[in-house]
Amino acid sequence: MQFFIEVLIGGLLAGVMYSLVALGFVLIFKASGVFNFAQGAMVFFAALVFVGLQEKFGMPFWAAFGLALAAMVVLGVATERIVLRPLVNQPQISLFMATIGLAFFMEGVAQMVQLWLFKDLSPRPLSLGIEDQPVEAMLTRFDMLISTFDVFAAVVAGVLVALLAIFFNKTRIGRALRAVADDHQAALAVGIPLKQIWAIVWSVAGFVALVAGLMWGARGGVQFALTLIALKALPVLILGGFESIAGAIVGGLIVGASEKLAEVFLAPKLGEWSQALFDVSINLSGIEGWFAYVLALLFLLVRPEGLFGEKHIDRV
Repeated sequence: MQFFIEVLIGGLLAGVMYSLVALGFVLIFKASGVFNFAQGAMVFFAALVFVGLQEKFGMPFWAAFGLALAAMVVLGVATERIVLRPLVNQPQISLFMATIGLAFFMEGVAQMVQLWLFKDLSPRPLSLGIEDQPVEAMLTRFDMLISTFDVFAAVVAGVLVALLAIFFNKTRIGRALRAVADDHQAALAVGIPLKQIWAIVWSVAGFVALVAGLMWGARGGVQFALTLIALKALPVLILGGFESIAGAIVGGLIVGASEKLAEVFLAPKLGEWSQALFDVSINLSGIEGWFAYVLALLFLLVRPEGLFGEKHIDRV
């Protein structure tokens, strides 16, 4: 039982890392109703700017963080003016295709910047001063290996979710964001400045991408593979709902826990059953990489709108 709890806690803490990326998707979807395919590229770009400022120019953490945040705000405003503004009141598929083009453009620019700064495309180390080592209290008292970095990431994600929840539910801008997501034309009719609202939400999404990029970059290095974590966030969004900030957290926890439990407990059992039934040993050591997508597929059959998503009823 102790080992099961240890694996479960490790999975839950790892799931928080997925939630950080999923939050960026939720922000854009709540404001524009479109899946932002460029979120993974934004995470990579933000982390690369931060590590470039630290490593190449020798800036301290807060100076590099502030300038990287400013760069993401500029990117958000530029995205609204150049990409989104011409597509106001256009079909949602047009916005989605625009984000796909934006993703490829940002990936290319990020790699050009990396080549200019470091002369190669190898992963760059990123340190936040938090060592990835077991929590001493958990190790000595309960004999459990719980990562200090995972606990730190969970605290950061919790604070970020609380701030975003207050922003969306208690502020005037947050209510305007929800109104824009419901109906662009109606929001414009009551005087809500659609262009400014989109610029704000993309800037906030850039801030979330920066925080996620720092967490993931500190975990595995700043590299092009960060762009692929957008695919990992998709099962999180399917489980939690595309419009719910709380759903992003809950979905991430479910995905993280189920992956770890499947890797440690389910994979060996399936190998034993295949050996006993068919006299064939199946190696499922990579189940952690695809189990979340199977879980999301099954969940779509039961509740396609997600745990916290709104059920849509079409009357004819």
